Amino acid sequence: MLRTRPWTARPRPSWQAGAAMQPLPDALAQAVIPAGVRALVERLQSAGHEAWLVGGGVRDLLRGQHPKDWDIATQALPQEVMKLFRRVVPTGIAHGTVTVLVPEGHVEVTTFRVESAYVDGRRPGTVEFRRDLVEDLARRDFTINALAFDPVGRRFRDPFGGQEDLAGRRVRCVGVAAERFGEDGLRPLRAVRFATVLDFELEGETEAAIPGALAVFDKVALERRRDEFLKLLLAPAAVRGLELLRRTGLMERLLPELFMADDGERNERVGRAAPVLEVRLAALLVGVQESESALDRLRLPGKVVETVRALLEHPLQAEASAWTDAELRRWLVRLGPDRWELGRALAAATGDDPDGALGERLAAIVAARPPLSAKDLALNGAAIMKALGVGPSPAVGEATRFLLEAVLDRPELNAPEALERLLRERPRTGS
Repeated sequence: MLRTRPWTARPRPSWQAGAAMQPLPDALAQAVIPAGVRALVERLQSAGHEAWLVGGGVRDLLRGQHPKDWDIATQALPQEVMKLFRRVVPTGIAHGTVTVLVPEGHVEVTTFRVESAYVDGRRPGTVEFRRDLVEDLARRDFTINALAFDPVGRRFRDPFGGQEDLAGRRVRCVGVAAERFGEDGLRPLRAVRFATVLDFELEGETEAAIPGALAVFDKVALERRRDEFLKLLLAPAAVRGLELLRRTGLMERLLPELFMADDGERNERVGRAAPVLEVRLAALLVGVQESESALDRLRLPGKVVETVRALLEHPLQAEASAWTDAELRRWLVRLGPDRWELGRALAAATGDDPDGALGERLAAIVAARPPLSAKDLALNGAAIMKALGVGPSPAVGEATRFLLEAVLDRPELNAPEALERLLRERPRTGS
């Protein structure tokens, strides 16, 4: 069970000697901070507490991007934060974190802390609240995330060289990489994900430490692995990310079903695929015999799994360029009419539609709005029963299927009079 220890005065660590305030970078000096976020920092500081924007939000500001999330680190204990703000959710109070709701969204506010040894490669045995920002930054994973910015006092702290690593476009662990990875088994995958999403290089010691941390990685919940992997898969530099996963041994642990597949061909196929989850997953799994097992392992939403499965079962292969329009309409029915653009994108990724001509034909067919399902027929169930002179029965279903087959061949027949004539003229079976 996690135990939280209150702050007690401790000697200043020797490594803080070089942790003086840095000059404020131009990117931070010009950054626009949402009013609610800035007001939150001001309120904490006016109550006598140190308060800093930290982590990925500061990293994004330094890169000239607008942060998706805002995190604040403070001297204030969770109970003190909750007294200062009206709209607060105790989301992780045992770890020192509460969530404050501001007009622009929500902000996680966490007390400066240090952590003891991690008991299971996922959680620290104890969390101790501290009064020192640099000690708090020292527990973070990568230097580019161990940054702090005070937008009110216009101060900047970068004790581990994160700004230099941003400029050098590299992902490097804070301190000893093997120790950081031993603390949290997800960090090796996060290192690869950051390198992929940011299109950075993995610093040598950081990459070299990953194979030795695979046993700790095995303890991480599948859902946490999946979330990191999908971010990597959708990144522009996904090809590099997949190669890093293979090179470090993470792929064998993450998706062993893919481990024996042709990495080079598969990775290039993913790189050509549109950055749409279902398309990239299908491109990843083309030709993988145990694709169902891989989908199960990722624990994806049912709708995503159904779509990927359909794309793999009904690919638009090169020979489809010789199909008639009727055959292409039948392919649309098999795949699911609402998935045609995904099927087209997968064909482009696999090289089965290299010049896009097949996709253009499909687009023209879809634009004509042909009847592709029973609900598209000009005769509904009641009208079919009236035309047949019967009530609800299997004959209605048979007639519906007959009509759908007819209009897939000739969409122009989808008019009430024409369909009624087809019903009258169709061959009768049985007696």
